[in-house]
Amino acid sequence: MTTLFTKIINHEIPGVFVYRDHVCAAFMSINPLAIGHTLVVPIEEVDEWTDLDRDTADHVFHVAHLIGQAQKKAFSCNRVGLIIAGYEINHCHLHVIPTNSMHQLSFANAAMSVTADDLRDSANTLRSMLASVGLKASE
Repeated sequence: MTTLFTKIINHEIPGVFVYRDHVCAAFMSINPLAIGHTLVVPIEEVDEWTDLDRDTADHVFHVAHLIGQAQKKAFSCNRVGLIIAGYEINHCHLHVIPTNSMHQLSFANAAMSVTADDLRDSANTLRSMLASVGLKASE
């Protein structure tokens, strides 16, 4: 069965993308823990991150690393958190989250809804910094 993330990646349902290549895509979380919360998702449907082949894992983590660097510049945060939980959707995804406190890394604090404009604004802010860390932004 096709996952929600595959439907987003294939543009069957809306998503606000900041990056995409032949291995992975990065798009804004619709239930962010903080402004700028981005999901990095392999194109291939692999349930658990521990099941990714080495090349895919290396690539996905590299992209997450660069997005985290861009988030620090874009959102002036103290740190960037990385969470790999894997229970919400059976498709590996890395939560890359600009944070100013440990409190922001709790899923209990996720926004229940954000406007499309807020997601686009966060994505535009993040995209503006991607080139400075070596990633070409998606439009």
